[in-house]
Amino acid sequence: MDSITFDRVSFAYDNGRPVLRDVSLAIHPGEVVALVGRSGSGKSTALRLINRLALPSSGRVSVEGRATHEWDPILLRRRAGFVLQDIALFPHMTVAENIGLVARIERWSADRIASRVAELLALTGLPDDFADRWPSEISGGQQQRVGVARALMMDPPILLMDEPFGALDPLTRLSLHREVRRIQSALHKTIVLVTHDLREAFSLGDRVGVIDDGQLVFDGPPGELRRSPHPFVHELLATLELRDSEDGADKAKGMIQG
Repeated sequence: MDSITFDRVSFAYDNGRPVLRDVSLAIHPGEVVALVGRSGSGKSTALRLINRLALPSSGRVSVEGRATHEWDPILLRRRAGFVLQDIALFPHMTVAENIGLVARIERWSADRIASRVAELLALTGLPDDFADRWPSEISGGQQQRVGVARALMMDPPILLMDEPFGALDPLTRLSLHREVRRIQSALHKTIVLVTHDLREAFSLGDRVGVIDDGQLVFDGPPGELRRSPHPFVHELLATLELRDSEDGADKAKGMIQG
């Protein structure tokens, strides 16, 4: 059984403006699928449909074989941890309190919460003494690790990641990519990652889904992207090649000036 399926899904705002159009996609358990596209193309809306922050205008979104409108919204969101670009840690809570928030709502014992928080700090590469720190006392990259730990607190089978590293510098992003790959190799979650960065999609995705103007115009392994005939896919690849060329020119310029 697929973990997540979109069956001819369309979504439009109340004013009738279409966001997604006739999208079909099957995501298998333990798979990492990276959704790529322009801002406003419908990528983040797809995540919101998965955890029932929105319902499709037509078609069917299913999680673990059950349509999202048939799920209790709270139970569904316990099955799908969410990691945002705007990490939204509560500034008046310690790192441990932020990570364990949902478990406290679920009335876990203090000992069980503390044990799970310690496990997640180790999993995300944070020292034990970070548990008592305030969000303002740690870096952006460390805050993002806390956000990942919080999303994993209830051990959900699905992880939804919406531009989680977009606000970070390139070196920190690269480090977190390595951490996500390490965590995924240990936990085998089903992950849906939204990104505008094709490099990030290649780095983390088992499959890449390209969305253009609300339509899924490519779905497949990163290595097959160049075979796509779609003009927007070619545009994405050209942008990636331009960035590589500019990076090379910058390095050469630095060597000459040095």
